[in-house]
Amino acid sequence: MDAVHRAGVPGVFAEVRAGGRTWRGASGVADVATGRPVRPDLLHRVGSVTKTFTAAAVMQQVERGRIGLDAPIGDYLPELVPGERGRRITVRMLLHNTSGIPDYLPYAFPSLRAFPSLPDVSTESLDDNRFRRFRPAELIAMGLAAPPTGEPGGPTGVYSNTNWLILGELLEEVTGLPAEEYITRHVIERAGLRHTGFPKGPRIDGPHARLYESFYGLIDPPRDYSVYDMSWAGTGAALVSTMEDLNRFYRLLLDGRIVGRSSLAEMQRTIPVRALDGSMIQYGLGLHRVEAPCGTFWGHDGTVWGAGTMSLTRADGGRQMSVAVNLIRWNRPDASGKPQPHPIDGALKELYGRAMCGGTATDHAVVP
Repeated sequence: MDAVHRAGVPGVFAEVRAGGRTWRGASGVADVATGRPVRPDLLHRVGSVTKTFTAAAVMQQVERGRIGLDAPIGDYLPELVPGERGRRITVRMLLHNTSGIPDYLPYAFPSLRAFPSLPDVSTESLDDNRFRRFRPAELIAMGLAAPPTGEPGGPTGVYSNTNWLILGELLEEVTGLPAEEYITRHVIERAGLRHTGFPKGPRIDGPHARLYESFYGLIDPPRDYSVYDMSWAGTGAALVSTMEDLNRFYRLLLDGRIVGRSSLAEMQRTIPVRALDGSMIQYGLGLHRVEAPCGTFWGHDGTVWGAGTMSLTRADGGRQMSVAVNLIRWNRPDASGKPQPHPIDGALKELYGRAMCGGTATDHAVVP
């Protein structure tokens, strides 16, 4: 962890569990201006780790017979996803990211639309949207209006946050509760998580680190985005949690105590999905599968402005890690605009490998 800090991350903190023992640690600072040290128990915006919570909530409703996993989304939300799309796209496709519905992010943040062509990108819309309150339907409409990324149900998915906001609207339709409230009552509280929740405003309510966004060197020095209205992320990426809570959640989920064993088996049926950074990941229903030399791991990673999180649990439950950093998108571009490797990459790979597999971490783990 010290190596990650020395490589350029202001603060990094984690919890690792193995063989009935728990290790918590932190390195660096929570605030570069004051030098306030980072602590392992801090609250953190965990980004797309939220998707596993949302997927678990949906699977609970599948178990109750209120949602059909292979039913068309138009059966439930005909006005939100109308016409042929509503008839062809199933709930499973939304969870698998095989709906063909593109991400709304380039349209909600228009100055980023040319990404990954960094010379044509500006971060102006990050500041424009800091206190903007988005409605889920508004963001979903942006995704539905954009050119499709593929045919519904294709063999390869394309990661899209739009799917996860639609799933939030589905939860509200079938439960009669706001999706965040349902997830809080039936997933977060069921798991006994004491420091996890959807933010009620732009501020994190409790001890936390400042969150520094670099956006591939376009923001220099990195800017603090810890105060931000997370309505742009919603049921896809808005949760605040701690590393202790994340490890507890995934331990219980993979032990069949949040959803039943048959639902968990569905969540663990993976397909190749193209992530937002262009890499290919093995993705189930709200779960990543990561292969390491010491076993198969399940979990999710997440990034929002200034915050990065990785939470992985070995398939047998015997080893867990949750790691948070308060700087993100640190890679600077070359002359062509392509982000280049950074010492932070190697330091984080070493940390993940040591946390996942123990001992010497060289060549252990591939960052998903």
